[in-house]
Amino acid sequence: MKRILIIEDNPMVVKSLQFKLTKDGYTVLTATDGREGVKMLEDQEYDLIITDLMLPFISGVQLIEHIKKNRADTPIIVLSTSKQEDIILEAFNLGVQDFITKPFSPNELSLRVKRSLESVS
Repeated sequence: MKRILIIEDNPMVVKSLQFKLTKDGYTVLTATDGREGVKMLEDQEYDLIITDLMLPFISGVQLIEHIKKNRADTPIIVLSTSKQEDIILEAFNLGVQDFITKPFSPNELSLRVKRSLESVS
C-alpha cells in the first residue's frame, strides 16, 4: 500500500485530503507544520509527499529543499492558495512533480496523486 505524507496547516484541507486519499486506498499520514513534517520524514519513508507552501516554522520551499536533499526520488505535490508565480516557479525549479491550487476538486487530486505515483514506479 502506498504511503502518502500530507504537510498542511489547515485542518479542513487535511481532513478532505485524508478522506479522499484513504478512500482511494492509500495510507495517509499528516503533519501540521514544517517542523513536524521534517521529523516525520526522518522517521519513515513515503511514496509521495503533498505539502502546502505557506507553513508555520519551516516554509514549504525550505521543506522541499530538505526533501530533495534527503529523499531526491520521492515525488512532491505542492498545494497552495498562492497565486505568486515566483514561489510556484521556485517550487518547480526545486523539483516538485505537480502543483495544485486550492480549492481543488477531489477527483482532480486523485488523478494527480495517481499520476505522480506512477511517474516513479
